[in-house]
Amino acid sequence: MQRLPVIVGFGGINAAGRSSFHHAYRRMVLDALPQADRLATLLGLATLTGRLRHGDGRFLNANGHTVDPAAIEQSLGAALRDATGVRRIEAVHFDTEHIPYNRRVGLKAGSEPIRVVLRRRDLPESLPANWTVIAERGDDIEIAIAEGVEILLPATRKAGVRSAGQLPDGFDPGVFYASHHHPRALQMAVFAASDALFSSGLDWQALRDSLPPDQVAVYASNAMSQLDDYGFGGMMKAASNGKRTSSKQCPLGFAEMPADFINAYVLGNVGATGGMLGACATFLYNLEKGIRDIRAGKRRVAFIGTSEAPIIPEVIEGYRAMGALAEDADLLALDSGRTEADHRRAVRPFSTNCGFTMAESAQYLVLMDDALALETGALIHGAAPEVYINADGYKKSISAPGAGNYITLAKAAAAARALVGEQALRERSFVHAHGTSTPQNRVTESHVLNETAKAFGIAQWRIAAIKCYVGHSLGSAAGDQVAAALGTWAHGIVPGIATIDHVADDVHRSNLDISPAHLDCGADHMATALVNSKGFGGNNATGVLLSPRETLKLLGARHGERALTDWQHRREAVAGRAAAYDAVATRGDYTPLYRFGEGVIDGHDVRITDREVHLPGFARPVSLADDLPNG
Repeated sequence: MQRLPVIVGFGGINAAGRSSFHHAYRRMVLDALPQADRLATLLGLATLTGRLRHGDGRFLNANGHTVDPAAIEQSLGAALRDATGVRRIEAVHFDTEHIPYNRRVGLKAGSEPIRVVLRRRDLPESLPANWTVIAERGDDIEIAIAEGVEILLPATRKAGVRSAGQLPDGFDPGVFYASHHHPRALQMAVFAASDALFSSGLDWQALRDSLPPDQVAVYASNAMSQLDDYGFGGMMKAASNGKRTSSKQCPLGFAEMPADFINAYVLGNVGATGGMLGACATFLYNLEKGIRDIRAGKRRVAFIGTSEAPIIPEVIEGYRAMGALAEDADLLALDSGRTEADHRRAVRPFSTNCGFTMAESAQYLVLMDDALALETGALIHGAAPEVYINADGYKKSISAPGAGNYITLAKAAAAARALVGEQALRERSFVHAHGTSTPQNRVTESHVLNETAKAFGIAQWRIAAIKCYVGHSLGSAAGDQVAAALGTWAHGIVPGIATIDHVADDVHRSNLDISPAHLDCGADHMATALVNSKGFGGNNATGVLLSPRETLKLLGARHGERALTDWQHRREAVAGRAAAYDAVATRGDYTPLYRFGEGVIDGHDVRITDREVHLPGFARPVSLADDLPNG
């Protein structure tokens, strides 16, 4: 009997906040929550963003005045809403009014000098010999440039794209540990993986001691690598900017670093590792790898993750040049009567729209096989039994959609039907659509969804598209979707597509329920969720998730009711540790797990026999017999 991959922990950070304990999900459905949950969500955001701090048993604002948590909605509610989600790009990323670039100017011998006006701050420390200052007007200086072969003039331009799904304003992932010279995506990865581990409530050292070292895997990556100045971006720009390439920029830029960092500094993992890349489907590609390992019995625990930090002028310009992003001018054209683009509503899945909106996010899951989850009393948030991946075949354009998503979604629907039954699929399932907010996606993905619903007899398939809240985080997008699906099973609400006021005429929806309103269906109503991703290059993936209730039904059938009763007793201690972490984190006391230089294993400390490998710091050896091929 194949093992069932169970979700026993999850965490992360995106534009809606911290993922663990459904904080980010609750921000998406904030206005539909009971008051106690709403206040707890706002309190967590207030400490996360530094608007409140906890000390001496009180919550204090920036002026040191005590703030009553019960009054937080009145005092900080509007500011916290504005500080989260999709919004105008903030200066912490870059100045959208003055993006630096080098303008190429060519002058032939004998031509008249040209005159240019430059900002004082853009001038080099010493002017080249063929530059002459003509006039100075405040911060502007007029320069005459005499003949030369070709000159690069420092200049600035205004951004055409000014909206993004950014981490909550005031949150800095690097302040919680020694993050010197780490790219932003890796800072986020350390925070997110630690959040996932702590939220699980598991005693990691005890768990590690109970397993052979090679029974743990980490599969994590990102689609865009680390392209800021501390990663590949800085390495590629250093020479042209007159700077020195550092020793860290190249190694920290690799796309598998969200796994490597977690192995080396968070978990101390010596088991399987790797980073799968699949454009916007990258998270599901990594999840599929972990599911395969657990189902086959090769690993008992798998950490799955992605961390993406693409809010960089060069990356945004690259996607803008493709015509993929929502530019301010196009957003403005959508809303007659406005004088400024509505950045809060930049993402409008399945409505009249004009492009997707870049976002940053780091998301991690902790998977376990079902037997180990019961043995350890692990929290069971649901199960991830399968992910299906298919390519598009021959294509006219590498970025165009194709046939692959029809296969992945149909396979996922069939798998869900086999697991929960036909009636549950038809009446108690929902889909987290890729929902990018491009005119092409609204047509192509809705057709895939609608045709699948028809084929399986689903009259009104509920569609969620949470990029309207957090934007498109590229490789992390499906991680955002998975975390939100788990939130529905905790709070009973399927998020509506709140940024739309109508469904576009070209959207296929005879069998789909697409609505701006949240659906309050109850925590135990939905049996299964399908998470869909459509990536550039023909990278399609659809994952199947089971609710906690359906997961426990399967575990009862597999292991018996006595095993579930014993699990519930063990679960109490685990749940207590997890709740204690959430309480501390909600107060803003974050201490990510980061063990630089601790427990380093030297090759001379490893003891090898013909049957086992013994590693210092690990209670159990690695068995060599387990990897022998079957005769």
